[in-house]
Amino acid sequence: MYIDAVCNGIDDIPDIDTAVRQKYLNKLKEEGLESLRITLKLLDPVYYAKTDLRNKKRVVRALEICETTGRPYSSFLTGQKRKRDFEILKIGLARPREELYDRINLRVDQMIINGLEEEAKSLFTLRHFNALNSVGYREFFDFFEGKISREKAIELIKRNTRRFAKRQMTWWSKDKEMRWFYQGNIDEIIGFIESKIMS
Repeated sequence: MYIDAVCNGIDDIPDIDTAVRQKYLNKLKEEGLESLRITLKLLDPVYYAKTDLRNKKRVVRALEICETTGRPYSSFLTGQKRKRDFEILKIGLARPREELYDRINLRVDQMIINGLEEEAKSLFTLRHFNALNSVGYREFFDFFEGKISREKAIELIKRNTRRFAKRQMTWWSKDKEMRWFYQGNIDEIIGFIESKIMS
């Protein structure tokens, strides 16, 4: 998404009043997500029809924009590609899937050796923050709460990281501007770049 923003630009979404955000977070806590969904359907039926209504963060974000600006959130989502004053070459580095998954498993093992479990333990009291609902932390949080064993937590970190990598590959495979090379083909990559610079 960061790369997409650099290449294509992002919609101009106005800043919001933090008091408005807090209002909807309080409403979420007191009345539940369904109440916010109903409000969103009234304020912005277009966005309501296309967003993931299970995603609390998106629903709250849309409502705070609607209230702050007096406009539907969907009216800011133009999706228009911005013109750039530079050329973009997208190069993807590929590996055989089996090799990639083996490297992911080894990397997780190394992260455990380097102190991932201790790091997760130091953040355990903050586990309710969305930023910590990520692979590596949430599995250890479940272990600390006694829901799973330590071995199961590590196994799930590896599995969930592999799934994340698979989603990334699916995302990038849709990008028709991406030129793929196997990771070791340095000369081929340099040749491709030079051919684009010279043309």
